Amino acid sequence: MEGWDGTAEGAPGELTRRRWRHFGESGAKLIWGGEAVAVRHDGRANPNQLLLTERTQPALASLREDLVAAHREHFGPNADGDLYIGLQLTHSGRFARPNVWNQPEPKAAYAHPVLDARFPSGVSIMSDDEIDRLVEEFVEAARRAWDIGFHFVDIKHCHGYFLHELLSAVDRPGKYGGSLENRARFLFSVVDGIRASVPRLGIGVRLSAVDSVPYQKGADGRGVPAVDPAGYRHGFGVIGRGSLDDALEDSRALLRLMRARDIRWVCISAGSPYYCPHLIRPALFPPLDGYLPPEEPLAGVARHVETTARLKAEFPDMVFVGSGYTYLQEWLPHVAQYTLRTGMTDFVGIGRLVLSYPGMPADVIAGRPLQRKLMCRTFSDCTTGPRLGLVSGCYPLDPLYATHPHAAAVKDGKAPART
Repeated sequence: MEGWDGTAEGAPGELTRRRWRHFGESGAKLIWGGEAVAVRHDGRANPNQLLLTERTQPALASLREDLVAAHREHFGPNADGDLYIGLQLTHSGRFARPNVWNQPEPKAAYAHPVLDARFPSGVSIMSDDEIDRLVEEFVEAARRAWDIGFHFVDIKHCHGYFLHELLSAVDRPGKYGGSLENRARFLFSVVDGIRASVPRLGIGVRLSAVDSVPYQKGADGRGVPAVDPAGYRHGFGVIGRGSLDDALEDSRALLRLMRARDIRWVCISAGSPYYCPHLIRPALFPPLDGYLPPEEPLAGVARHVETTARLKAEFPDMVFVGSGYTYLQEWLPHVAQYTLRTGMTDFVGIGRLVLSYPGMPADVIAGRPLQRKLMCRTFSDCTTGPRLGLVSGCYPLDPLYATHPHAAAVKDGKAPART
Protein backbone atom coordinates (compact mmCIF):
# COMPACT_ATOMS: atom_id res chain seq x y z
CA MET A 1 0.00 0.00 0.00
CA GLU A 2 1.00 3.65 -0.17
CA GLY A 3 1.47 5.03 3.32
CA TRP A 4 -0.41 8.25 4.05
CA ASP A 5 1.71 9.22 7.02
CA GLY A 6 5.03 10.44 5.64
CA THR A 7 6.19 14.03 5.43
CA ALA A 8 5.58 16.47 2.60
CA GLU A 9 9.11 15.85 1.32
CA GLY A 10 8.61 12.08 1.36
CA ALA A 11 10.37 11.02 4.56
CA PRO A 12 8.75 8.61 7.03
CA GLY A 13 6.67 9.94 9.91
CA GLU A 14 6.27 8.33 13.31
CA LEU A 15 3.30 6.22 12.19
CA THR A 16 5.39 5.01 9.24
CA ARG A 17 8.17 3.97 11.60
CA ARG A 18 5.71 2.20 13.87
CA ARG A 19 4.39 0.21 10.89
CA TRP A 20 7.90 -0.78 9.78
CA ARG A 21 8.81 -1.84 13.31
CA HIS A 22 5.73 -4.06 13.17
CA PHE A 23 7.07 -5.57 9.94
CA GLY A 24 10.22 -6.49 11.86
CA GLU A 25 8.23 -7.89 14.79
CA SER A 26 6.02 -10.01 12.53
CA GLY A 27 8.38 -12.96 12.20
CA ALA A 28 8.27 -12.73 8.41
CA LYS A 29 11.63 -13.21 6.72
CA LEU A 30 10.75 -11.87 3.27
CA ILE A 31 9.67 -8.23 3.38
CA TRP A 32 8.33 -7.54 -0.11
CA GLY A 33 8.70 -3.82 -0.47
CA GLY A 34 7.27 -2.74 2.88
CA GLU A 35 5.17 -0.17 1.06
CA ALA A 36 5.17 1.62 -2.28
CA VAL A 37 7.82 4.34 -2.60
CA ALA A 38 7.64 6.85 -5.44
CA VAL A 39 10.74 7.50 -7.52
CA ARG A 40 9.80 11.14 -8.15
CA HIS A 41 7.35 13.69 -6.79
CA ASP A 42 4.76 13.64 -9.58
CA GLY A 43 4.43 9.87 -9.16
CA ARG A 44 3.15 10.00 -5.58
CA ALA A 45 -0.34 8.58 -4.99
CA ASN A 46 -0.82 11.07 -2.15
CA PRO A 47 1.07 14.05 -0.72
CA ASN A 48 2.41 11.98 2.19
CA GLN A 49 3.66 8.93 0.31
CA LEU A 50 7.31 8.00 0.76
CA LEU A 51 9.66 9.36 -1.89
CA LEU A 52 13.23 8.17 -2.49
CA THR A 53 15.50 11.08 -3.36
CA GLU A 54 18.90 12.33 -2.27
CA ARG A 55 17.17 14.38 0.41
CA THR A 56 15.09 11.54 1.86
CA GLN A 57 17.66 8.77 1.46
CA PRO A 58 19.03 9.00 5.03
CA ALA A 59 15.51 8.85 6.50
CA LEU A 60 14.61 5.75 4.47
CA ALA A 61 17.90 4.16 5.56
CA SER A 62 16.93 4.67 9.20
CA LEU A 63 13.44 3.30 8.44
CA ARG A 64 14.97 0.03 7.25
CA GLU A 65 17.19 0.00 10.34
CA ASP A 66 14.08 0.37 12.53
CA LEU A 67 12.66 -2.79 10.96
CA VAL A 68 15.89 -4.76 11.47
CA ALA A 69 16.27 -3.55 15.06
CA ALA A 70 12.70 -4.61 15.91
CA HIS A 71 13.36 -8.05 14.41
CA ARG A 72 16.48 -8.48 16.55
CA GLU A 73 14.68 -7.35 19.69
CA HIS A 74 11.94 -9.94 19.22
CA PHE A 75 13.84 -12.89 17.78
CA GLY A 76 17.44 -12.55 18.97
CA PRO A 77 20.55 -10.47 18.23
CA ASN A 78 21.49 -12.57 15.18
CA ALA A 79 17.97 -13.16 13.86
CA ASP A 80 18.34 -10.72 10.98
CA GLY A 81 20.90 -12.88 9.18
CA ASP A 82 18.20 -14.40 6.98
CA LEU A 83 16.00 -11.33 6.56
CA TYR A 84 15.48 -10.43 2.89
CA ILE A 85 14.15 -6.89 2.63
CA GLY A 86 13.02 -5.17 -0.55
CA LEU A 87 11.72 -1.75 -1.48
CA GLN A 88 8.83 -1.31 -3.89
CA LEU A 89 9.47 1.42 -6.46
CA THR A 90 6.53 3.01 -8.22
CA HIS A 91 5.04 5.83 -10.24
CA SER A 92 1.30 6.21 -9.66
CA GLY A 93 0.62 7.43 -13.20
CA ARG A 94 -3.09 7.90 -13.82
CA PHE A 95 -3.78 7.82 -10.08
CA ALA A 96 -1.15 10.33 -8.96
CA ARG A 97 -2.16 12.93 -6.38
CA PRO A 98 1.22 14.37 -5.38
CA ASN A 99 0.21 17.79 -4.03
CA VAL A 100 -3.39 17.77 -2.72
CA TRP A 101 -5.02 14.52 -1.63
CA ASN A 102 -8.29 15.13 -3.49
CA GLN A 103 -6.85 16.74 -6.63
CA PRO A 104 -5.70 14.14 -9.19
CA GLU A 105 -2.77 14.98 -11.44
CA PRO A 106 -2.90 11.98 -13.78
CA LYS A 107 0.11 11.04 -15.91
CA ALA A 108 -1.27 8.25 -18.07
CA ALA A 109 0.19 5.80 -20.57
CA TYR A 110 -2.62 6.30 -23.09
CA ALA A 111 -6.11 7.74 -23.52
CA HIS A 112 -8.58 5.37 -21.85
CA PRO A 113 -12.17 5.31 -23.15
CA VAL A 114 -13.66 4.70 -19.68
CA LEU A 115 -11.22 5.89 -17.03
CA ASP A 116 -10.46 9.27 -18.64
CA ALA A 117 -14.03 10.36 -17.87
CA ARG A 118 -13.25 10.05 -14.15
CA PHE A 119 -10.77 12.92 -14.46
CA PRO A 120 -12.81 15.98 -15.53
CA SER A 121 -9.73 18.22 -15.42
CA GLY A 122 -8.07 16.12 -18.10
CA VAL A 123 -5.35 13.50 -18.36
CA SER A 124 -1.74 14.08 -19.40
CA ILE A 125 -0.24 11.35 -21.61
CA MET A 126 3.47 10.76 -21.06
CA SER A 127 5.62 11.05 -24.18
CA ASP A 128 8.31 8.51 -25.06
CA ASP A 129 10.96 11.03 -23.98
CA GLU A 130 9.28 11.46 -20.59
CA ILE A 131 9.15 7.69 -20.16
CA ASP A 132 12.84 7.44 -21.06
CA ARG A 133 13.60 9.87 -18.23
CA LEU A 134 11.40 7.87 -15.87
CA VAL A 135 13.44 4.76 -16.68
CA GLU A 136 16.56 6.61 -15.54
CA GLU A 137 14.81 7.74 -12.35
CA PHE A 138 13.81 4.16 -11.50
CA VAL A 139 17.43 3.05 -11.97
CA GLU A 140 18.67 5.92 -9.81
CA ALA A 141 16.15 5.06 -7.07
CA ALA A 142 17.25 1.41 -7.21
CA ARG A 143 20.87 2.52 -6.76
CA ARG A 144 19.84 4.53 -3.70
CA ALA A 145 17.93 1.53 -2.31
CA TRP A 146 21.08 -0.60 -2.60
CA ASP A 147 23.21 2.09 -0.96
CA ILE A 148 20.95 2.17 2.12
CA GLY A 149 20.89 -1.58 2.58
CA PHE A 150 17.92 -3.06 0.73
CA HIS A 151 18.50 -6.49 -0.77
CA PHE A 152 16.13 -6.09 -3.72
CA VAL A 153 13.70 -3.74 -5.39
CA ASP A 154 10.22 -4.47 -6.69
CA ILE A 155 9.48 -2.77 -10.01
CA LYS A 156 5.74 -2.33 -9.41
CA HIS A 157 3.53 -3.48 -12.30
CA CYS A 158 0.13 -3.70 -10.64
CA HIS A 159 -3.04 -1.93 -9.52
CA GLY A 160 -3.52 0.42 -12.45
CA TYR A 161 -0.40 2.49 -11.78
CA PHE A 162 1.79 3.68 -14.63
CA LEU A 163 3.89 0.57 -15.23
CA HIS A 164 0.82 -1.68 -15.04
CA GLU A 165 -1.08 0.58 -17.43
CA LEU A 166 1.80 0.40 -19.91
CA LEU A 167 1.25 -3.35 -20.14
CA SER A 168 -2.19 -2.70 -21.67
CA ALA A 169 -1.06 0.09 -24.01
CA VAL A 170 -1.91 -1.88 -27.16
CA ASP A 171 -3.10 1.25 -28.99
CA ARG A 172 -0.22 3.50 -27.94
CA PRO A 173 2.09 4.48 -30.81
CA GLY A 174 5.86 4.47 -30.49
CA LYS A 175 8.34 2.24 -28.74
CA TYR A 176 6.30 1.79 -25.52
CA GLY A 177 3.06 0.62 -27.11
CA GLY A 178 1.63 -2.00 -29.43
CA SER A 179 3.48 -5.30 -29.17
CA LEU A 180 4.12 -6.95 -25.82
CA GLU A 181 7.85 -6.47 -26.32
CA ASN A 182 7.23 -2.72 -26.59
CA ARG A 183 4.81 -2.63 -23.65
CA ALA A 184 7.39 -4.47 -21.50
CA ARG A 185 10.25 -2.28 -22.75
CA PHE A 186 10.08 -0.08 -19.65
CA LEU A 187 10.58 -3.02 -17.29
CA PHE A 188 13.46 -4.50 -19.23
CA SER A 189 15.15 -1.11 -19.68
CA VAL A 190 15.00 -0.55 -15.91
CA VAL A 191 16.34 -4.04 -15.23
CA ASP A 192 19.21 -3.55 -17.69
CA GLY A 193 20.07 -0.23 -16.04
CA ILE A 194 20.02 -1.73 -12.54
CA ARG A 195 22.21 -4.65 -13.54
CA ALA A 196 24.71 -2.31 -15.14
CA SER A 197 24.98 -0.01 -12.11
CA VAL A 198 24.19 -2.22 -9.08
CA PRO A 199 24.59 -5.83 -10.27
CA ARG A 200 24.20 -7.36 -6.80
CA LEU A 201 20.78 -5.82 -6.20
CA GLY A 202 17.95 -8.34 -6.51
CA ILE A 203 14.95 -7.57 -8.71
CA GLY A 204 11.31 -8.58 -8.28
CA VAL A 205 8.05 -7.61 -9.92
CA ARG A 206 4.63 -7.28 -8.29
CA LEU A 207 2.22 -8.03 -11.10
CA SER A 208 -1.53 -7.72 -11.52
CA ALA A 209 -1.73 -11.03 -13.34
CA VAL A 210 -5.43 -10.58 -14.13
CA ASP A 211 -7.53 -7.48 -14.58
CA SER A 212 -11.10 -6.57 -15.44
CA VAL A 213 -13.13 -3.83 -17.05
CA PRO A 214 -13.74 -0.88 -14.74
CA TYR A 215 -16.63 -1.37 -12.29
CA GLN A 216 -19.12 1.13 -10.87
CA LYS A 217 -21.80 1.05 -8.20
CA GLY A 218 -25.10 -0.30 -9.47
CA ALA A 219 -28.62 0.64 -8.41
CA ASP A 220 -28.55 -1.88 -5.56
CA GLY A 221 -25.11 -0.76 -4.37
CA ARG A 222 -23.30 -3.73 -5.84
CA GLY A 223 -20.49 -3.44 -8.34
CA VAL A 224 -21.42 -3.78 -12.00
CA PRO A 225 -19.17 -3.58 -15.09
CA ALA A 226 -19.04 -0.09 -16.57
CA VAL A 227 -18.65 -1.60 -20.06
CA ASP A 228 -19.17 -4.96 -21.72
CA PRO A 229 -16.03 -7.10 -21.35
CA ALA A 230 -16.52 -8.43 -24.88
CA GLY A 231 -14.26 -6.45 -27.16
CA TYR A 232 -12.64 -4.52 -24.29
CA ARG A 233 -8.96 -4.13 -25.19
CA HIS A 234 -7.70 -1.81 -22.48
CA GLY A 235 -6.59 -4.29 -19.86
CA PHE A 236 -3.87 -6.85 -19.23
CA GLY A 237 -5.32 -10.30 -18.57
CA VAL A 238 -8.98 -9.29 -18.60
CA ILE A 239 -11.36 -11.73 -16.95
CA GLY A 240 -15.03 -11.97 -17.83
CA ARG A 241 -14.67 -12.71 -21.53
CA GLY A 242 -13.55 -16.31 -21.27
CA SER A 243 -11.99 -18.68 -18.76
CA LEU A 244 -9.39 -17.76 -16.17
CA ASP A 245 -6.95 -19.73 -18.30
CA ASP A 246 -7.71 -17.43 -21.25
CA ALA A 247 -7.19 -14.34 -19.09
CA LEU A 248 -3.80 -15.61 -17.91
CA GLU A 249 -2.36 -15.79 -21.41
CA ASP A 250 -1.13 -12.18 -21.18
CA SER A 251 0.75 -12.91 -17.96
CA ARG A 252 2.18 -16.14 -19.34
CA ALA A 253 3.60 -14.26 -22.31
CA LEU A 254 5.16 -11.64 -20.02
CA LEU A 255 6.58 -14.24 -17.64
CA ARG A 256 8.22 -16.02 -20.57
CA LEU A 257 9.97 -12.77 -21.49
CA MET A 258 10.93 -12.17 -17.87
CA ARG A 259 12.31 -15.66 -17.43
CA ALA A 260 14.42 -15.28 -20.58
CA ARG A 261 15.98 -12.22 -18.92
CA ASP A 262 16.45 -14.02 -15.60
CA ILE A 263 13.80 -11.99 -13.73
CA ARG A 264 12.44 -14.76 -11.54
CA TRP A 265 10.82 -13.23 -8.42
CA VAL A 266 7.14 -12.37 -8.88
CA CYS A 267 4.48 -11.31 -6.38
CA ILE A 268 1.03 -11.97 -7.84
CA SER A 269 -1.84 -9.55 -7.41
CA ALA A 270 -4.91 -8.61 -9.47
CA GLY A 271 -6.75 -5.61 -10.83
CA SER A 272 -6.79 -2.16 -9.24
CA PRO A 273 -8.24 -0.69 -6.04
CA TYR A 274 -9.46 2.28 -8.09
CA TYR A 275 -11.65 0.59 -10.68
CA CYS A 276 -12.17 -3.05 -9.59
CA PRO A 277 -11.36 -3.26 -5.84
CA HIS A 278 -13.24 -6.53 -5.34
CA LEU A 279 -10.72 -8.22 -7.64
CA ILE A 280 -7.63 -7.22 -5.67
CA ARG A 281 -9.03 -7.28 -2.11
CA PRO A 282 -11.86 -9.74 -1.50
CA ALA A 283 -13.91 -8.18 1.31
CA LEU A 284 -17.44 -8.12 2.63
CA PHE A 285 -17.39 -4.41 3.53
CA PRO A 286 -16.43 -1.90 0.80
CA PRO A 287 -14.39 1.28 1.37
CA LEU A 288 -16.18 4.62 1.33
CA ASP A 289 -15.93 5.08 -2.46
CA GLY A 290 -16.46 1.41 -3.30
CA TYR A 291 -19.39 -0.88 -3.93
CA LEU A 292 -20.78 -4.04 -2.40
CA PRO A 293 -18.98 -7.12 -3.73
CA PRO A 294 -20.48 -8.43 -6.99
CA GLU A 295 -19.37 -11.95 -6.05
CA GLU A 296 -18.91 -14.02 -2.91
CA PRO A 297 -15.54 -12.80 -1.55
CA LEU A 298 -14.40 -16.41 -1.11
CA ALA A 299 -14.65 -16.74 -4.89
CA GLY A 300 -12.22 -13.84 -5.13
CA VAL A 301 -9.81 -15.54 -2.74
CA ALA A 302 -10.07 -18.74 -4.77
CA ARG A 303 -9.25 -16.80 -7.95
CA HIS A 304 -6.13 -15.38 -6.30
CA VAL A 305 -5.00 -18.81 -5.16
CA GLU A 306 -5.74 -20.46 -8.50
CA THR A 307 -4.04 -17.69 -10.49
CA THR A 308 -0.79 -18.11 -8.58
CA ALA A 309 -1.04 -21.91 -8.67
CA ARG A 310 -1.51 -22.04 -12.44
CA LEU A 311 1.41 -19.73 -13.09
CA LYS A 312 3.64 -21.60 -10.63
CA ALA A 313 2.82 -24.89 -12.36
CA GLU A 314 3.83 -23.48 -15.73
CA PHE A 315 6.93 -21.64 -14.46
CA PRO A 316 8.29 -23.92 -11.71
CA ASP A 317 11.77 -22.35 -11.84
CA MET A 318 10.38 -18.93 -10.92
CA VAL A 319 9.65 -17.82 -7.33
CA PHE A 320 6.05 -16.79 -6.63
CA VAL A 321 4.47 -14.91 -3.75
CA GLY A 322 0.72 -15.46 -3.55
CA SER A 323 -1.61 -12.84 -2.09
CA GLY A 324 -5.31 -12.20 -1.50
CA TYR A 325 -5.64 -14.45 1.58
CA THR A 326 -6.77 -11.93 4.22
CA TYR A 327 -10.53 -12.55 3.85
CA LEU A 328 -9.94 -16.12 5.07
CA GLN A 329 -9.28 -14.71 8.55
CA GLU A 330 -8.76 -17.60 11.05
CA TRP A 331 -8.57 -20.07 8.16
CA LEU A 332 -5.69 -18.19 6.53
CA PRO A 333 -2.84 -20.21 8.10
CA HIS A 334 -4.48 -23.52 7.15
CA VAL A 335 -5.03 -22.60 3.51
CA ALA A 336 -1.60 -20.97 3.32
CA GLN A 337 0.10 -24.10 4.63
CA TYR A 338 -1.79 -26.25 2.13
CA THR A 339 -0.81 -24.10 -0.84
CA LEU A 340 2.82 -24.14 0.27
CA ARG A 341 2.89 -27.88 0.94
CA THR A 342 1.35 -28.73 -2.42
CA GLY A 343 3.60 -26.41 -4.44
CA MET A 344 0.85 -23.96 -5.46
CA THR A 345 3.07 -21.06 -4.39
CA ASP A 346 6.48 -20.46 -2.82
CA PHE A 347 5.45 -17.80 -0.31
CA VAL A 348 2.17 -16.49 1.07
CA GLY A 349 2.10 -12.72 1.34
CA ILE A 350 0.37 -11.04 4.28
CA GLY A 351 -0.80 -7.53 3.37
CA ARG A 352 -3.47 -5.48 5.16
CA LEU A 353 -3.73 -8.10 7.91
CA VAL A 354 -0.38 -6.83 9.19
CA LEU A 355 -2.05 -3.53 10.12
CA SER A 356 -4.26 -5.18 12.73
CA TYR A 357 -2.21 -8.26 13.67
CA PRO A 358 1.48 -7.84 12.84
CA GLY A 359 2.50 -10.79 15.02
CA MET A 360 0.34 -13.33 13.23
CA PRO A 361 3.21 -15.01 11.28
CA ALA A 362 5.27 -15.39 14.46
CA ASP A 363 2.31 -16.84 16.36
CA VAL A 364 1.59 -19.37 13.61
CA ILE A 365 5.22 -20.46 13.28
CA ALA A 366 5.54 -20.83 17.07
CA GLY A 367 2.32 -22.84 17.32
CA ARG A 368 0.64 -20.29 19.56
CA PRO A 369 -3.14 -19.75 19.49
CA LEU A 370 -4.26 -17.00 17.15
CA GLN A 371 -5.32 -13.71 18.71
CA ARG A 372 -8.74 -13.72 17.10
CA LYS A 373 -9.63 -10.22 18.23
CA LEU A 374 -6.79 -8.88 16.09
CA MET A 375 -7.69 -10.74 12.87
CA CYS A 376 -8.59 -8.39 10.01
CA ARG A 377 -12.33 -8.59 9.27
CA THR A 378 -12.04 -6.61 5.98
CA PHE A 379 -13.95 -3.58 7.26
CA SER A 380 -11.93 -1.54 4.71
CA ASP A 381 -11.36 1.42 7.06
CA CYS A 382 -7.68 1.23 6.11
CA THR A 383 -8.83 2.35 2.63
CA THR A 384 -11.69 4.62 3.70
CA GLY A 385 -9.26 6.73 5.75
CA PRO A 386 -7.07 7.62 2.74
CA ARG A 387 -10.14 8.23 0.58
CA LEU A 388 -10.92 11.01 3.07
CA GLY A 389 -7.34 12.30 3.09
CA LEU A 390 -6.61 10.69 6.47
CA VAL A 391 -3.85 8.34 7.61
CA SER A 392 -4.26 4.67 6.80
CA GLY A 393 -4.47 2.19 9.64
CA CYS A 394 -6.77 -0.36 11.25
CA TYR A 395 -9.20 1.93 13.05
CA PRO A 396 -11.50 -0.87 14.33
CA LEU A 397 -8.85 -3.18 15.82
CA ASP A 398 -5.60 -1.30 16.46
CA PRO A 399 -5.91 0.58 19.80
CA LEU A 400 -3.64 3.38 18.60
CA TYR A 401 -5.83 4.11 15.57
CA ALA A 402 -9.05 3.59 17.50
CA THR A 403 -8.08 6.60 19.64
CA HIS A 404 -6.38 8.56 16.84
CA PRO A 405 -7.89 11.99 16.06
CA HIS A 406 -8.77 10.73 12.56
CA ALA A 407 -10.91 7.86 13.89
CA ALA A 408 -13.97 10.06 14.38
CA ALA A 409 -13.62 11.47 10.88
CA VAL A 410 -13.51 7.95 9.41
CA LYS A 411 -16.67 7.02 11.32
CA ASP A 412 -18.45 10.20 10.23
CA GLY A 413 -17.33 9.70 6.64
CA LYS A 414 -18.88 6.24 6.56
CA ALA A 415 -22.21 7.35 8.06
CA PRO A 416 -23.95 8.26 4.77
CA ALA A 417 -22.93 4.92 3.25
CA ARG A 418 -24.33 3.06 6.25
CA THR A 419 -27.59 4.95 5.91
